[in-house]
Amino acid sequence: MSNGLSTDGNVVGMPAQNTKEFTVIPTGTQELGASCNTEHRCGDLYGASENMLHLFNMIGKVAPTNANVLIVGESGTGKELVASVIHQKSKESNQPFIALNCGAVSPQLIEAELFGSERGSFTGSVRMQKGCFERADGGTLFLDEVTEMSLDMQVKLLRVLETNRFYRIGADEETEVKVRVVAATNRDPLEAVANGTLRNDLFYRLAVFPIHVPTLRERGEDIHLLANLFLAQLNEEEGNNKHFSKASYRLLNEYSWPGNVRELKNIVHRSYILADQELNIKLSINPVKTNASIQAEDCVTVQLGSKLADAEQRLICATLGHCGGNKTLTAEVLGVSLKTLYNRLNEYQTKLFLPDAIKHYGMQARN
Repeated sequence: MSNGLSTDGNVVGMPAQNTKEFTVIPTGTQELGASCNTEHRCGDLYGASENMLHLFNMIGKVAPTNANVLIVGESGTGKELVASVIHQKSKESNQPFIALNCGAVSPQLIEAELFGSERGSFTGSVRMQKGCFERADGGTLFLDEVTEMSLDMQVKLLRVLETNRFYRIGADEETEVKVRVVAATNRDPLEAVANGTLRNDLFYRLAVFPIHVPTLRERGEDIHLLANLFLAQLNEEEGNNKHFSKASYRLLNEYSWPGNVRELKNIVHRSYILADQELNIKLSINPVKTNASIQAEDCVTVQLGSKLADAEQRLICATLGHCGGNKTLTAEVLGVSLKTLYNRLNEYQTKLFLPDAIKHYGMQARN
C-alpha cells in the first residue's frame, strides 16, 4: 500500500498548463464509489479538496527550480511524501533522493550521518563512510524534523547550505557537493526561532519556498477519497470485496483524525483485518474518542505558571497511561511521530522513573 497515496502519475484536476504534467486519470476501480470516479493526484499524493489543489499548485511551481523548500505540517500529514513528489517532478528526478529523520538520530551520531567519516576517525570506523550529503550529490536531501537538530549542528548545516562544502569526520580536505535540501518540521518554525530551537539564519536558508501541508481535518472530502483508496488497495491485495458500513462513513467525517493520513490508513487496515465483510471503523478508533465523546474527566490539569516542558511531559505521560502503555496509539493521539515520542520518553527517563510517571499521570487523567 502507498502512504497517501499512489506510486506514480501526474497532477490531476488542475488547469492544464502542460499536457504532459496535467491529466485526468480514471480510476477504473468500482470499489472506490462515486466520490472517486476521477482521481485528483500529484505524483504519489491524492486529494480533491481546495487545500490539496493549492498544495499541488505550489509543488508544481517549486519542483522545477533549485530552491530549498521548508515543508511545515502536523505529524502524519505526508511531509516526506511531499518532498518525494518535489524530487520526482524536479529536473534531477533521475538523481538520488536521500531522507534523514533528524529527530531519530542522536546528537553524537548526526554529524557522521550527514557528512560521513574517514576510516579510523572514531572507534569502530573501519572504512570510509559517505554521509547523506555525499550520497545525495546531484539530487535531493530530505531533512525531516529539522527543528530537533542541535544548535551546534545547525551551524554546520548552515555552512554547507552556503558553500556546498563540508568535511567528513577525520578528513583533512573538504568535499564539494551539489544538493537541493528539502526540510520539514511539525513545529511552527517561527515559534521555534523565537524560543531558540531553530537558528534564524538557518530558517531563512531553508525557507526559500515554504509549503504548508494541510491536516486531514482541513481536507474535507479527501477523507472519504483516501479511505476508499486504502480499502480498494487492501481488497486488491487480499482478493476480497469488503466495504465500509454506513456508520463508518459518518464517523469518517465526525472523527478529528489527530494522526492525520497515517492514522486513517492504520485504522482502515485494522478495521479490514477485523471485518468479515463490512468494515466498522469505530472498533478500531477506540479508545481514541471522537470530539462528541470526549468526557471532561479525561483531562490533565496544568497549573498556570508551569513550564511548557513540564506541561508537555504531563500530557505525554498521561496519554501514555490512558492508552495502556501502547506507544503507537499514544503517538497517534498526540499527533506526533513514533520516533518523536520515543525521543521525549528517553529524555524523561533521565529525570524520573518513567513507569511511576505514567502510572501517576495516567491515574490523574482518569480521576
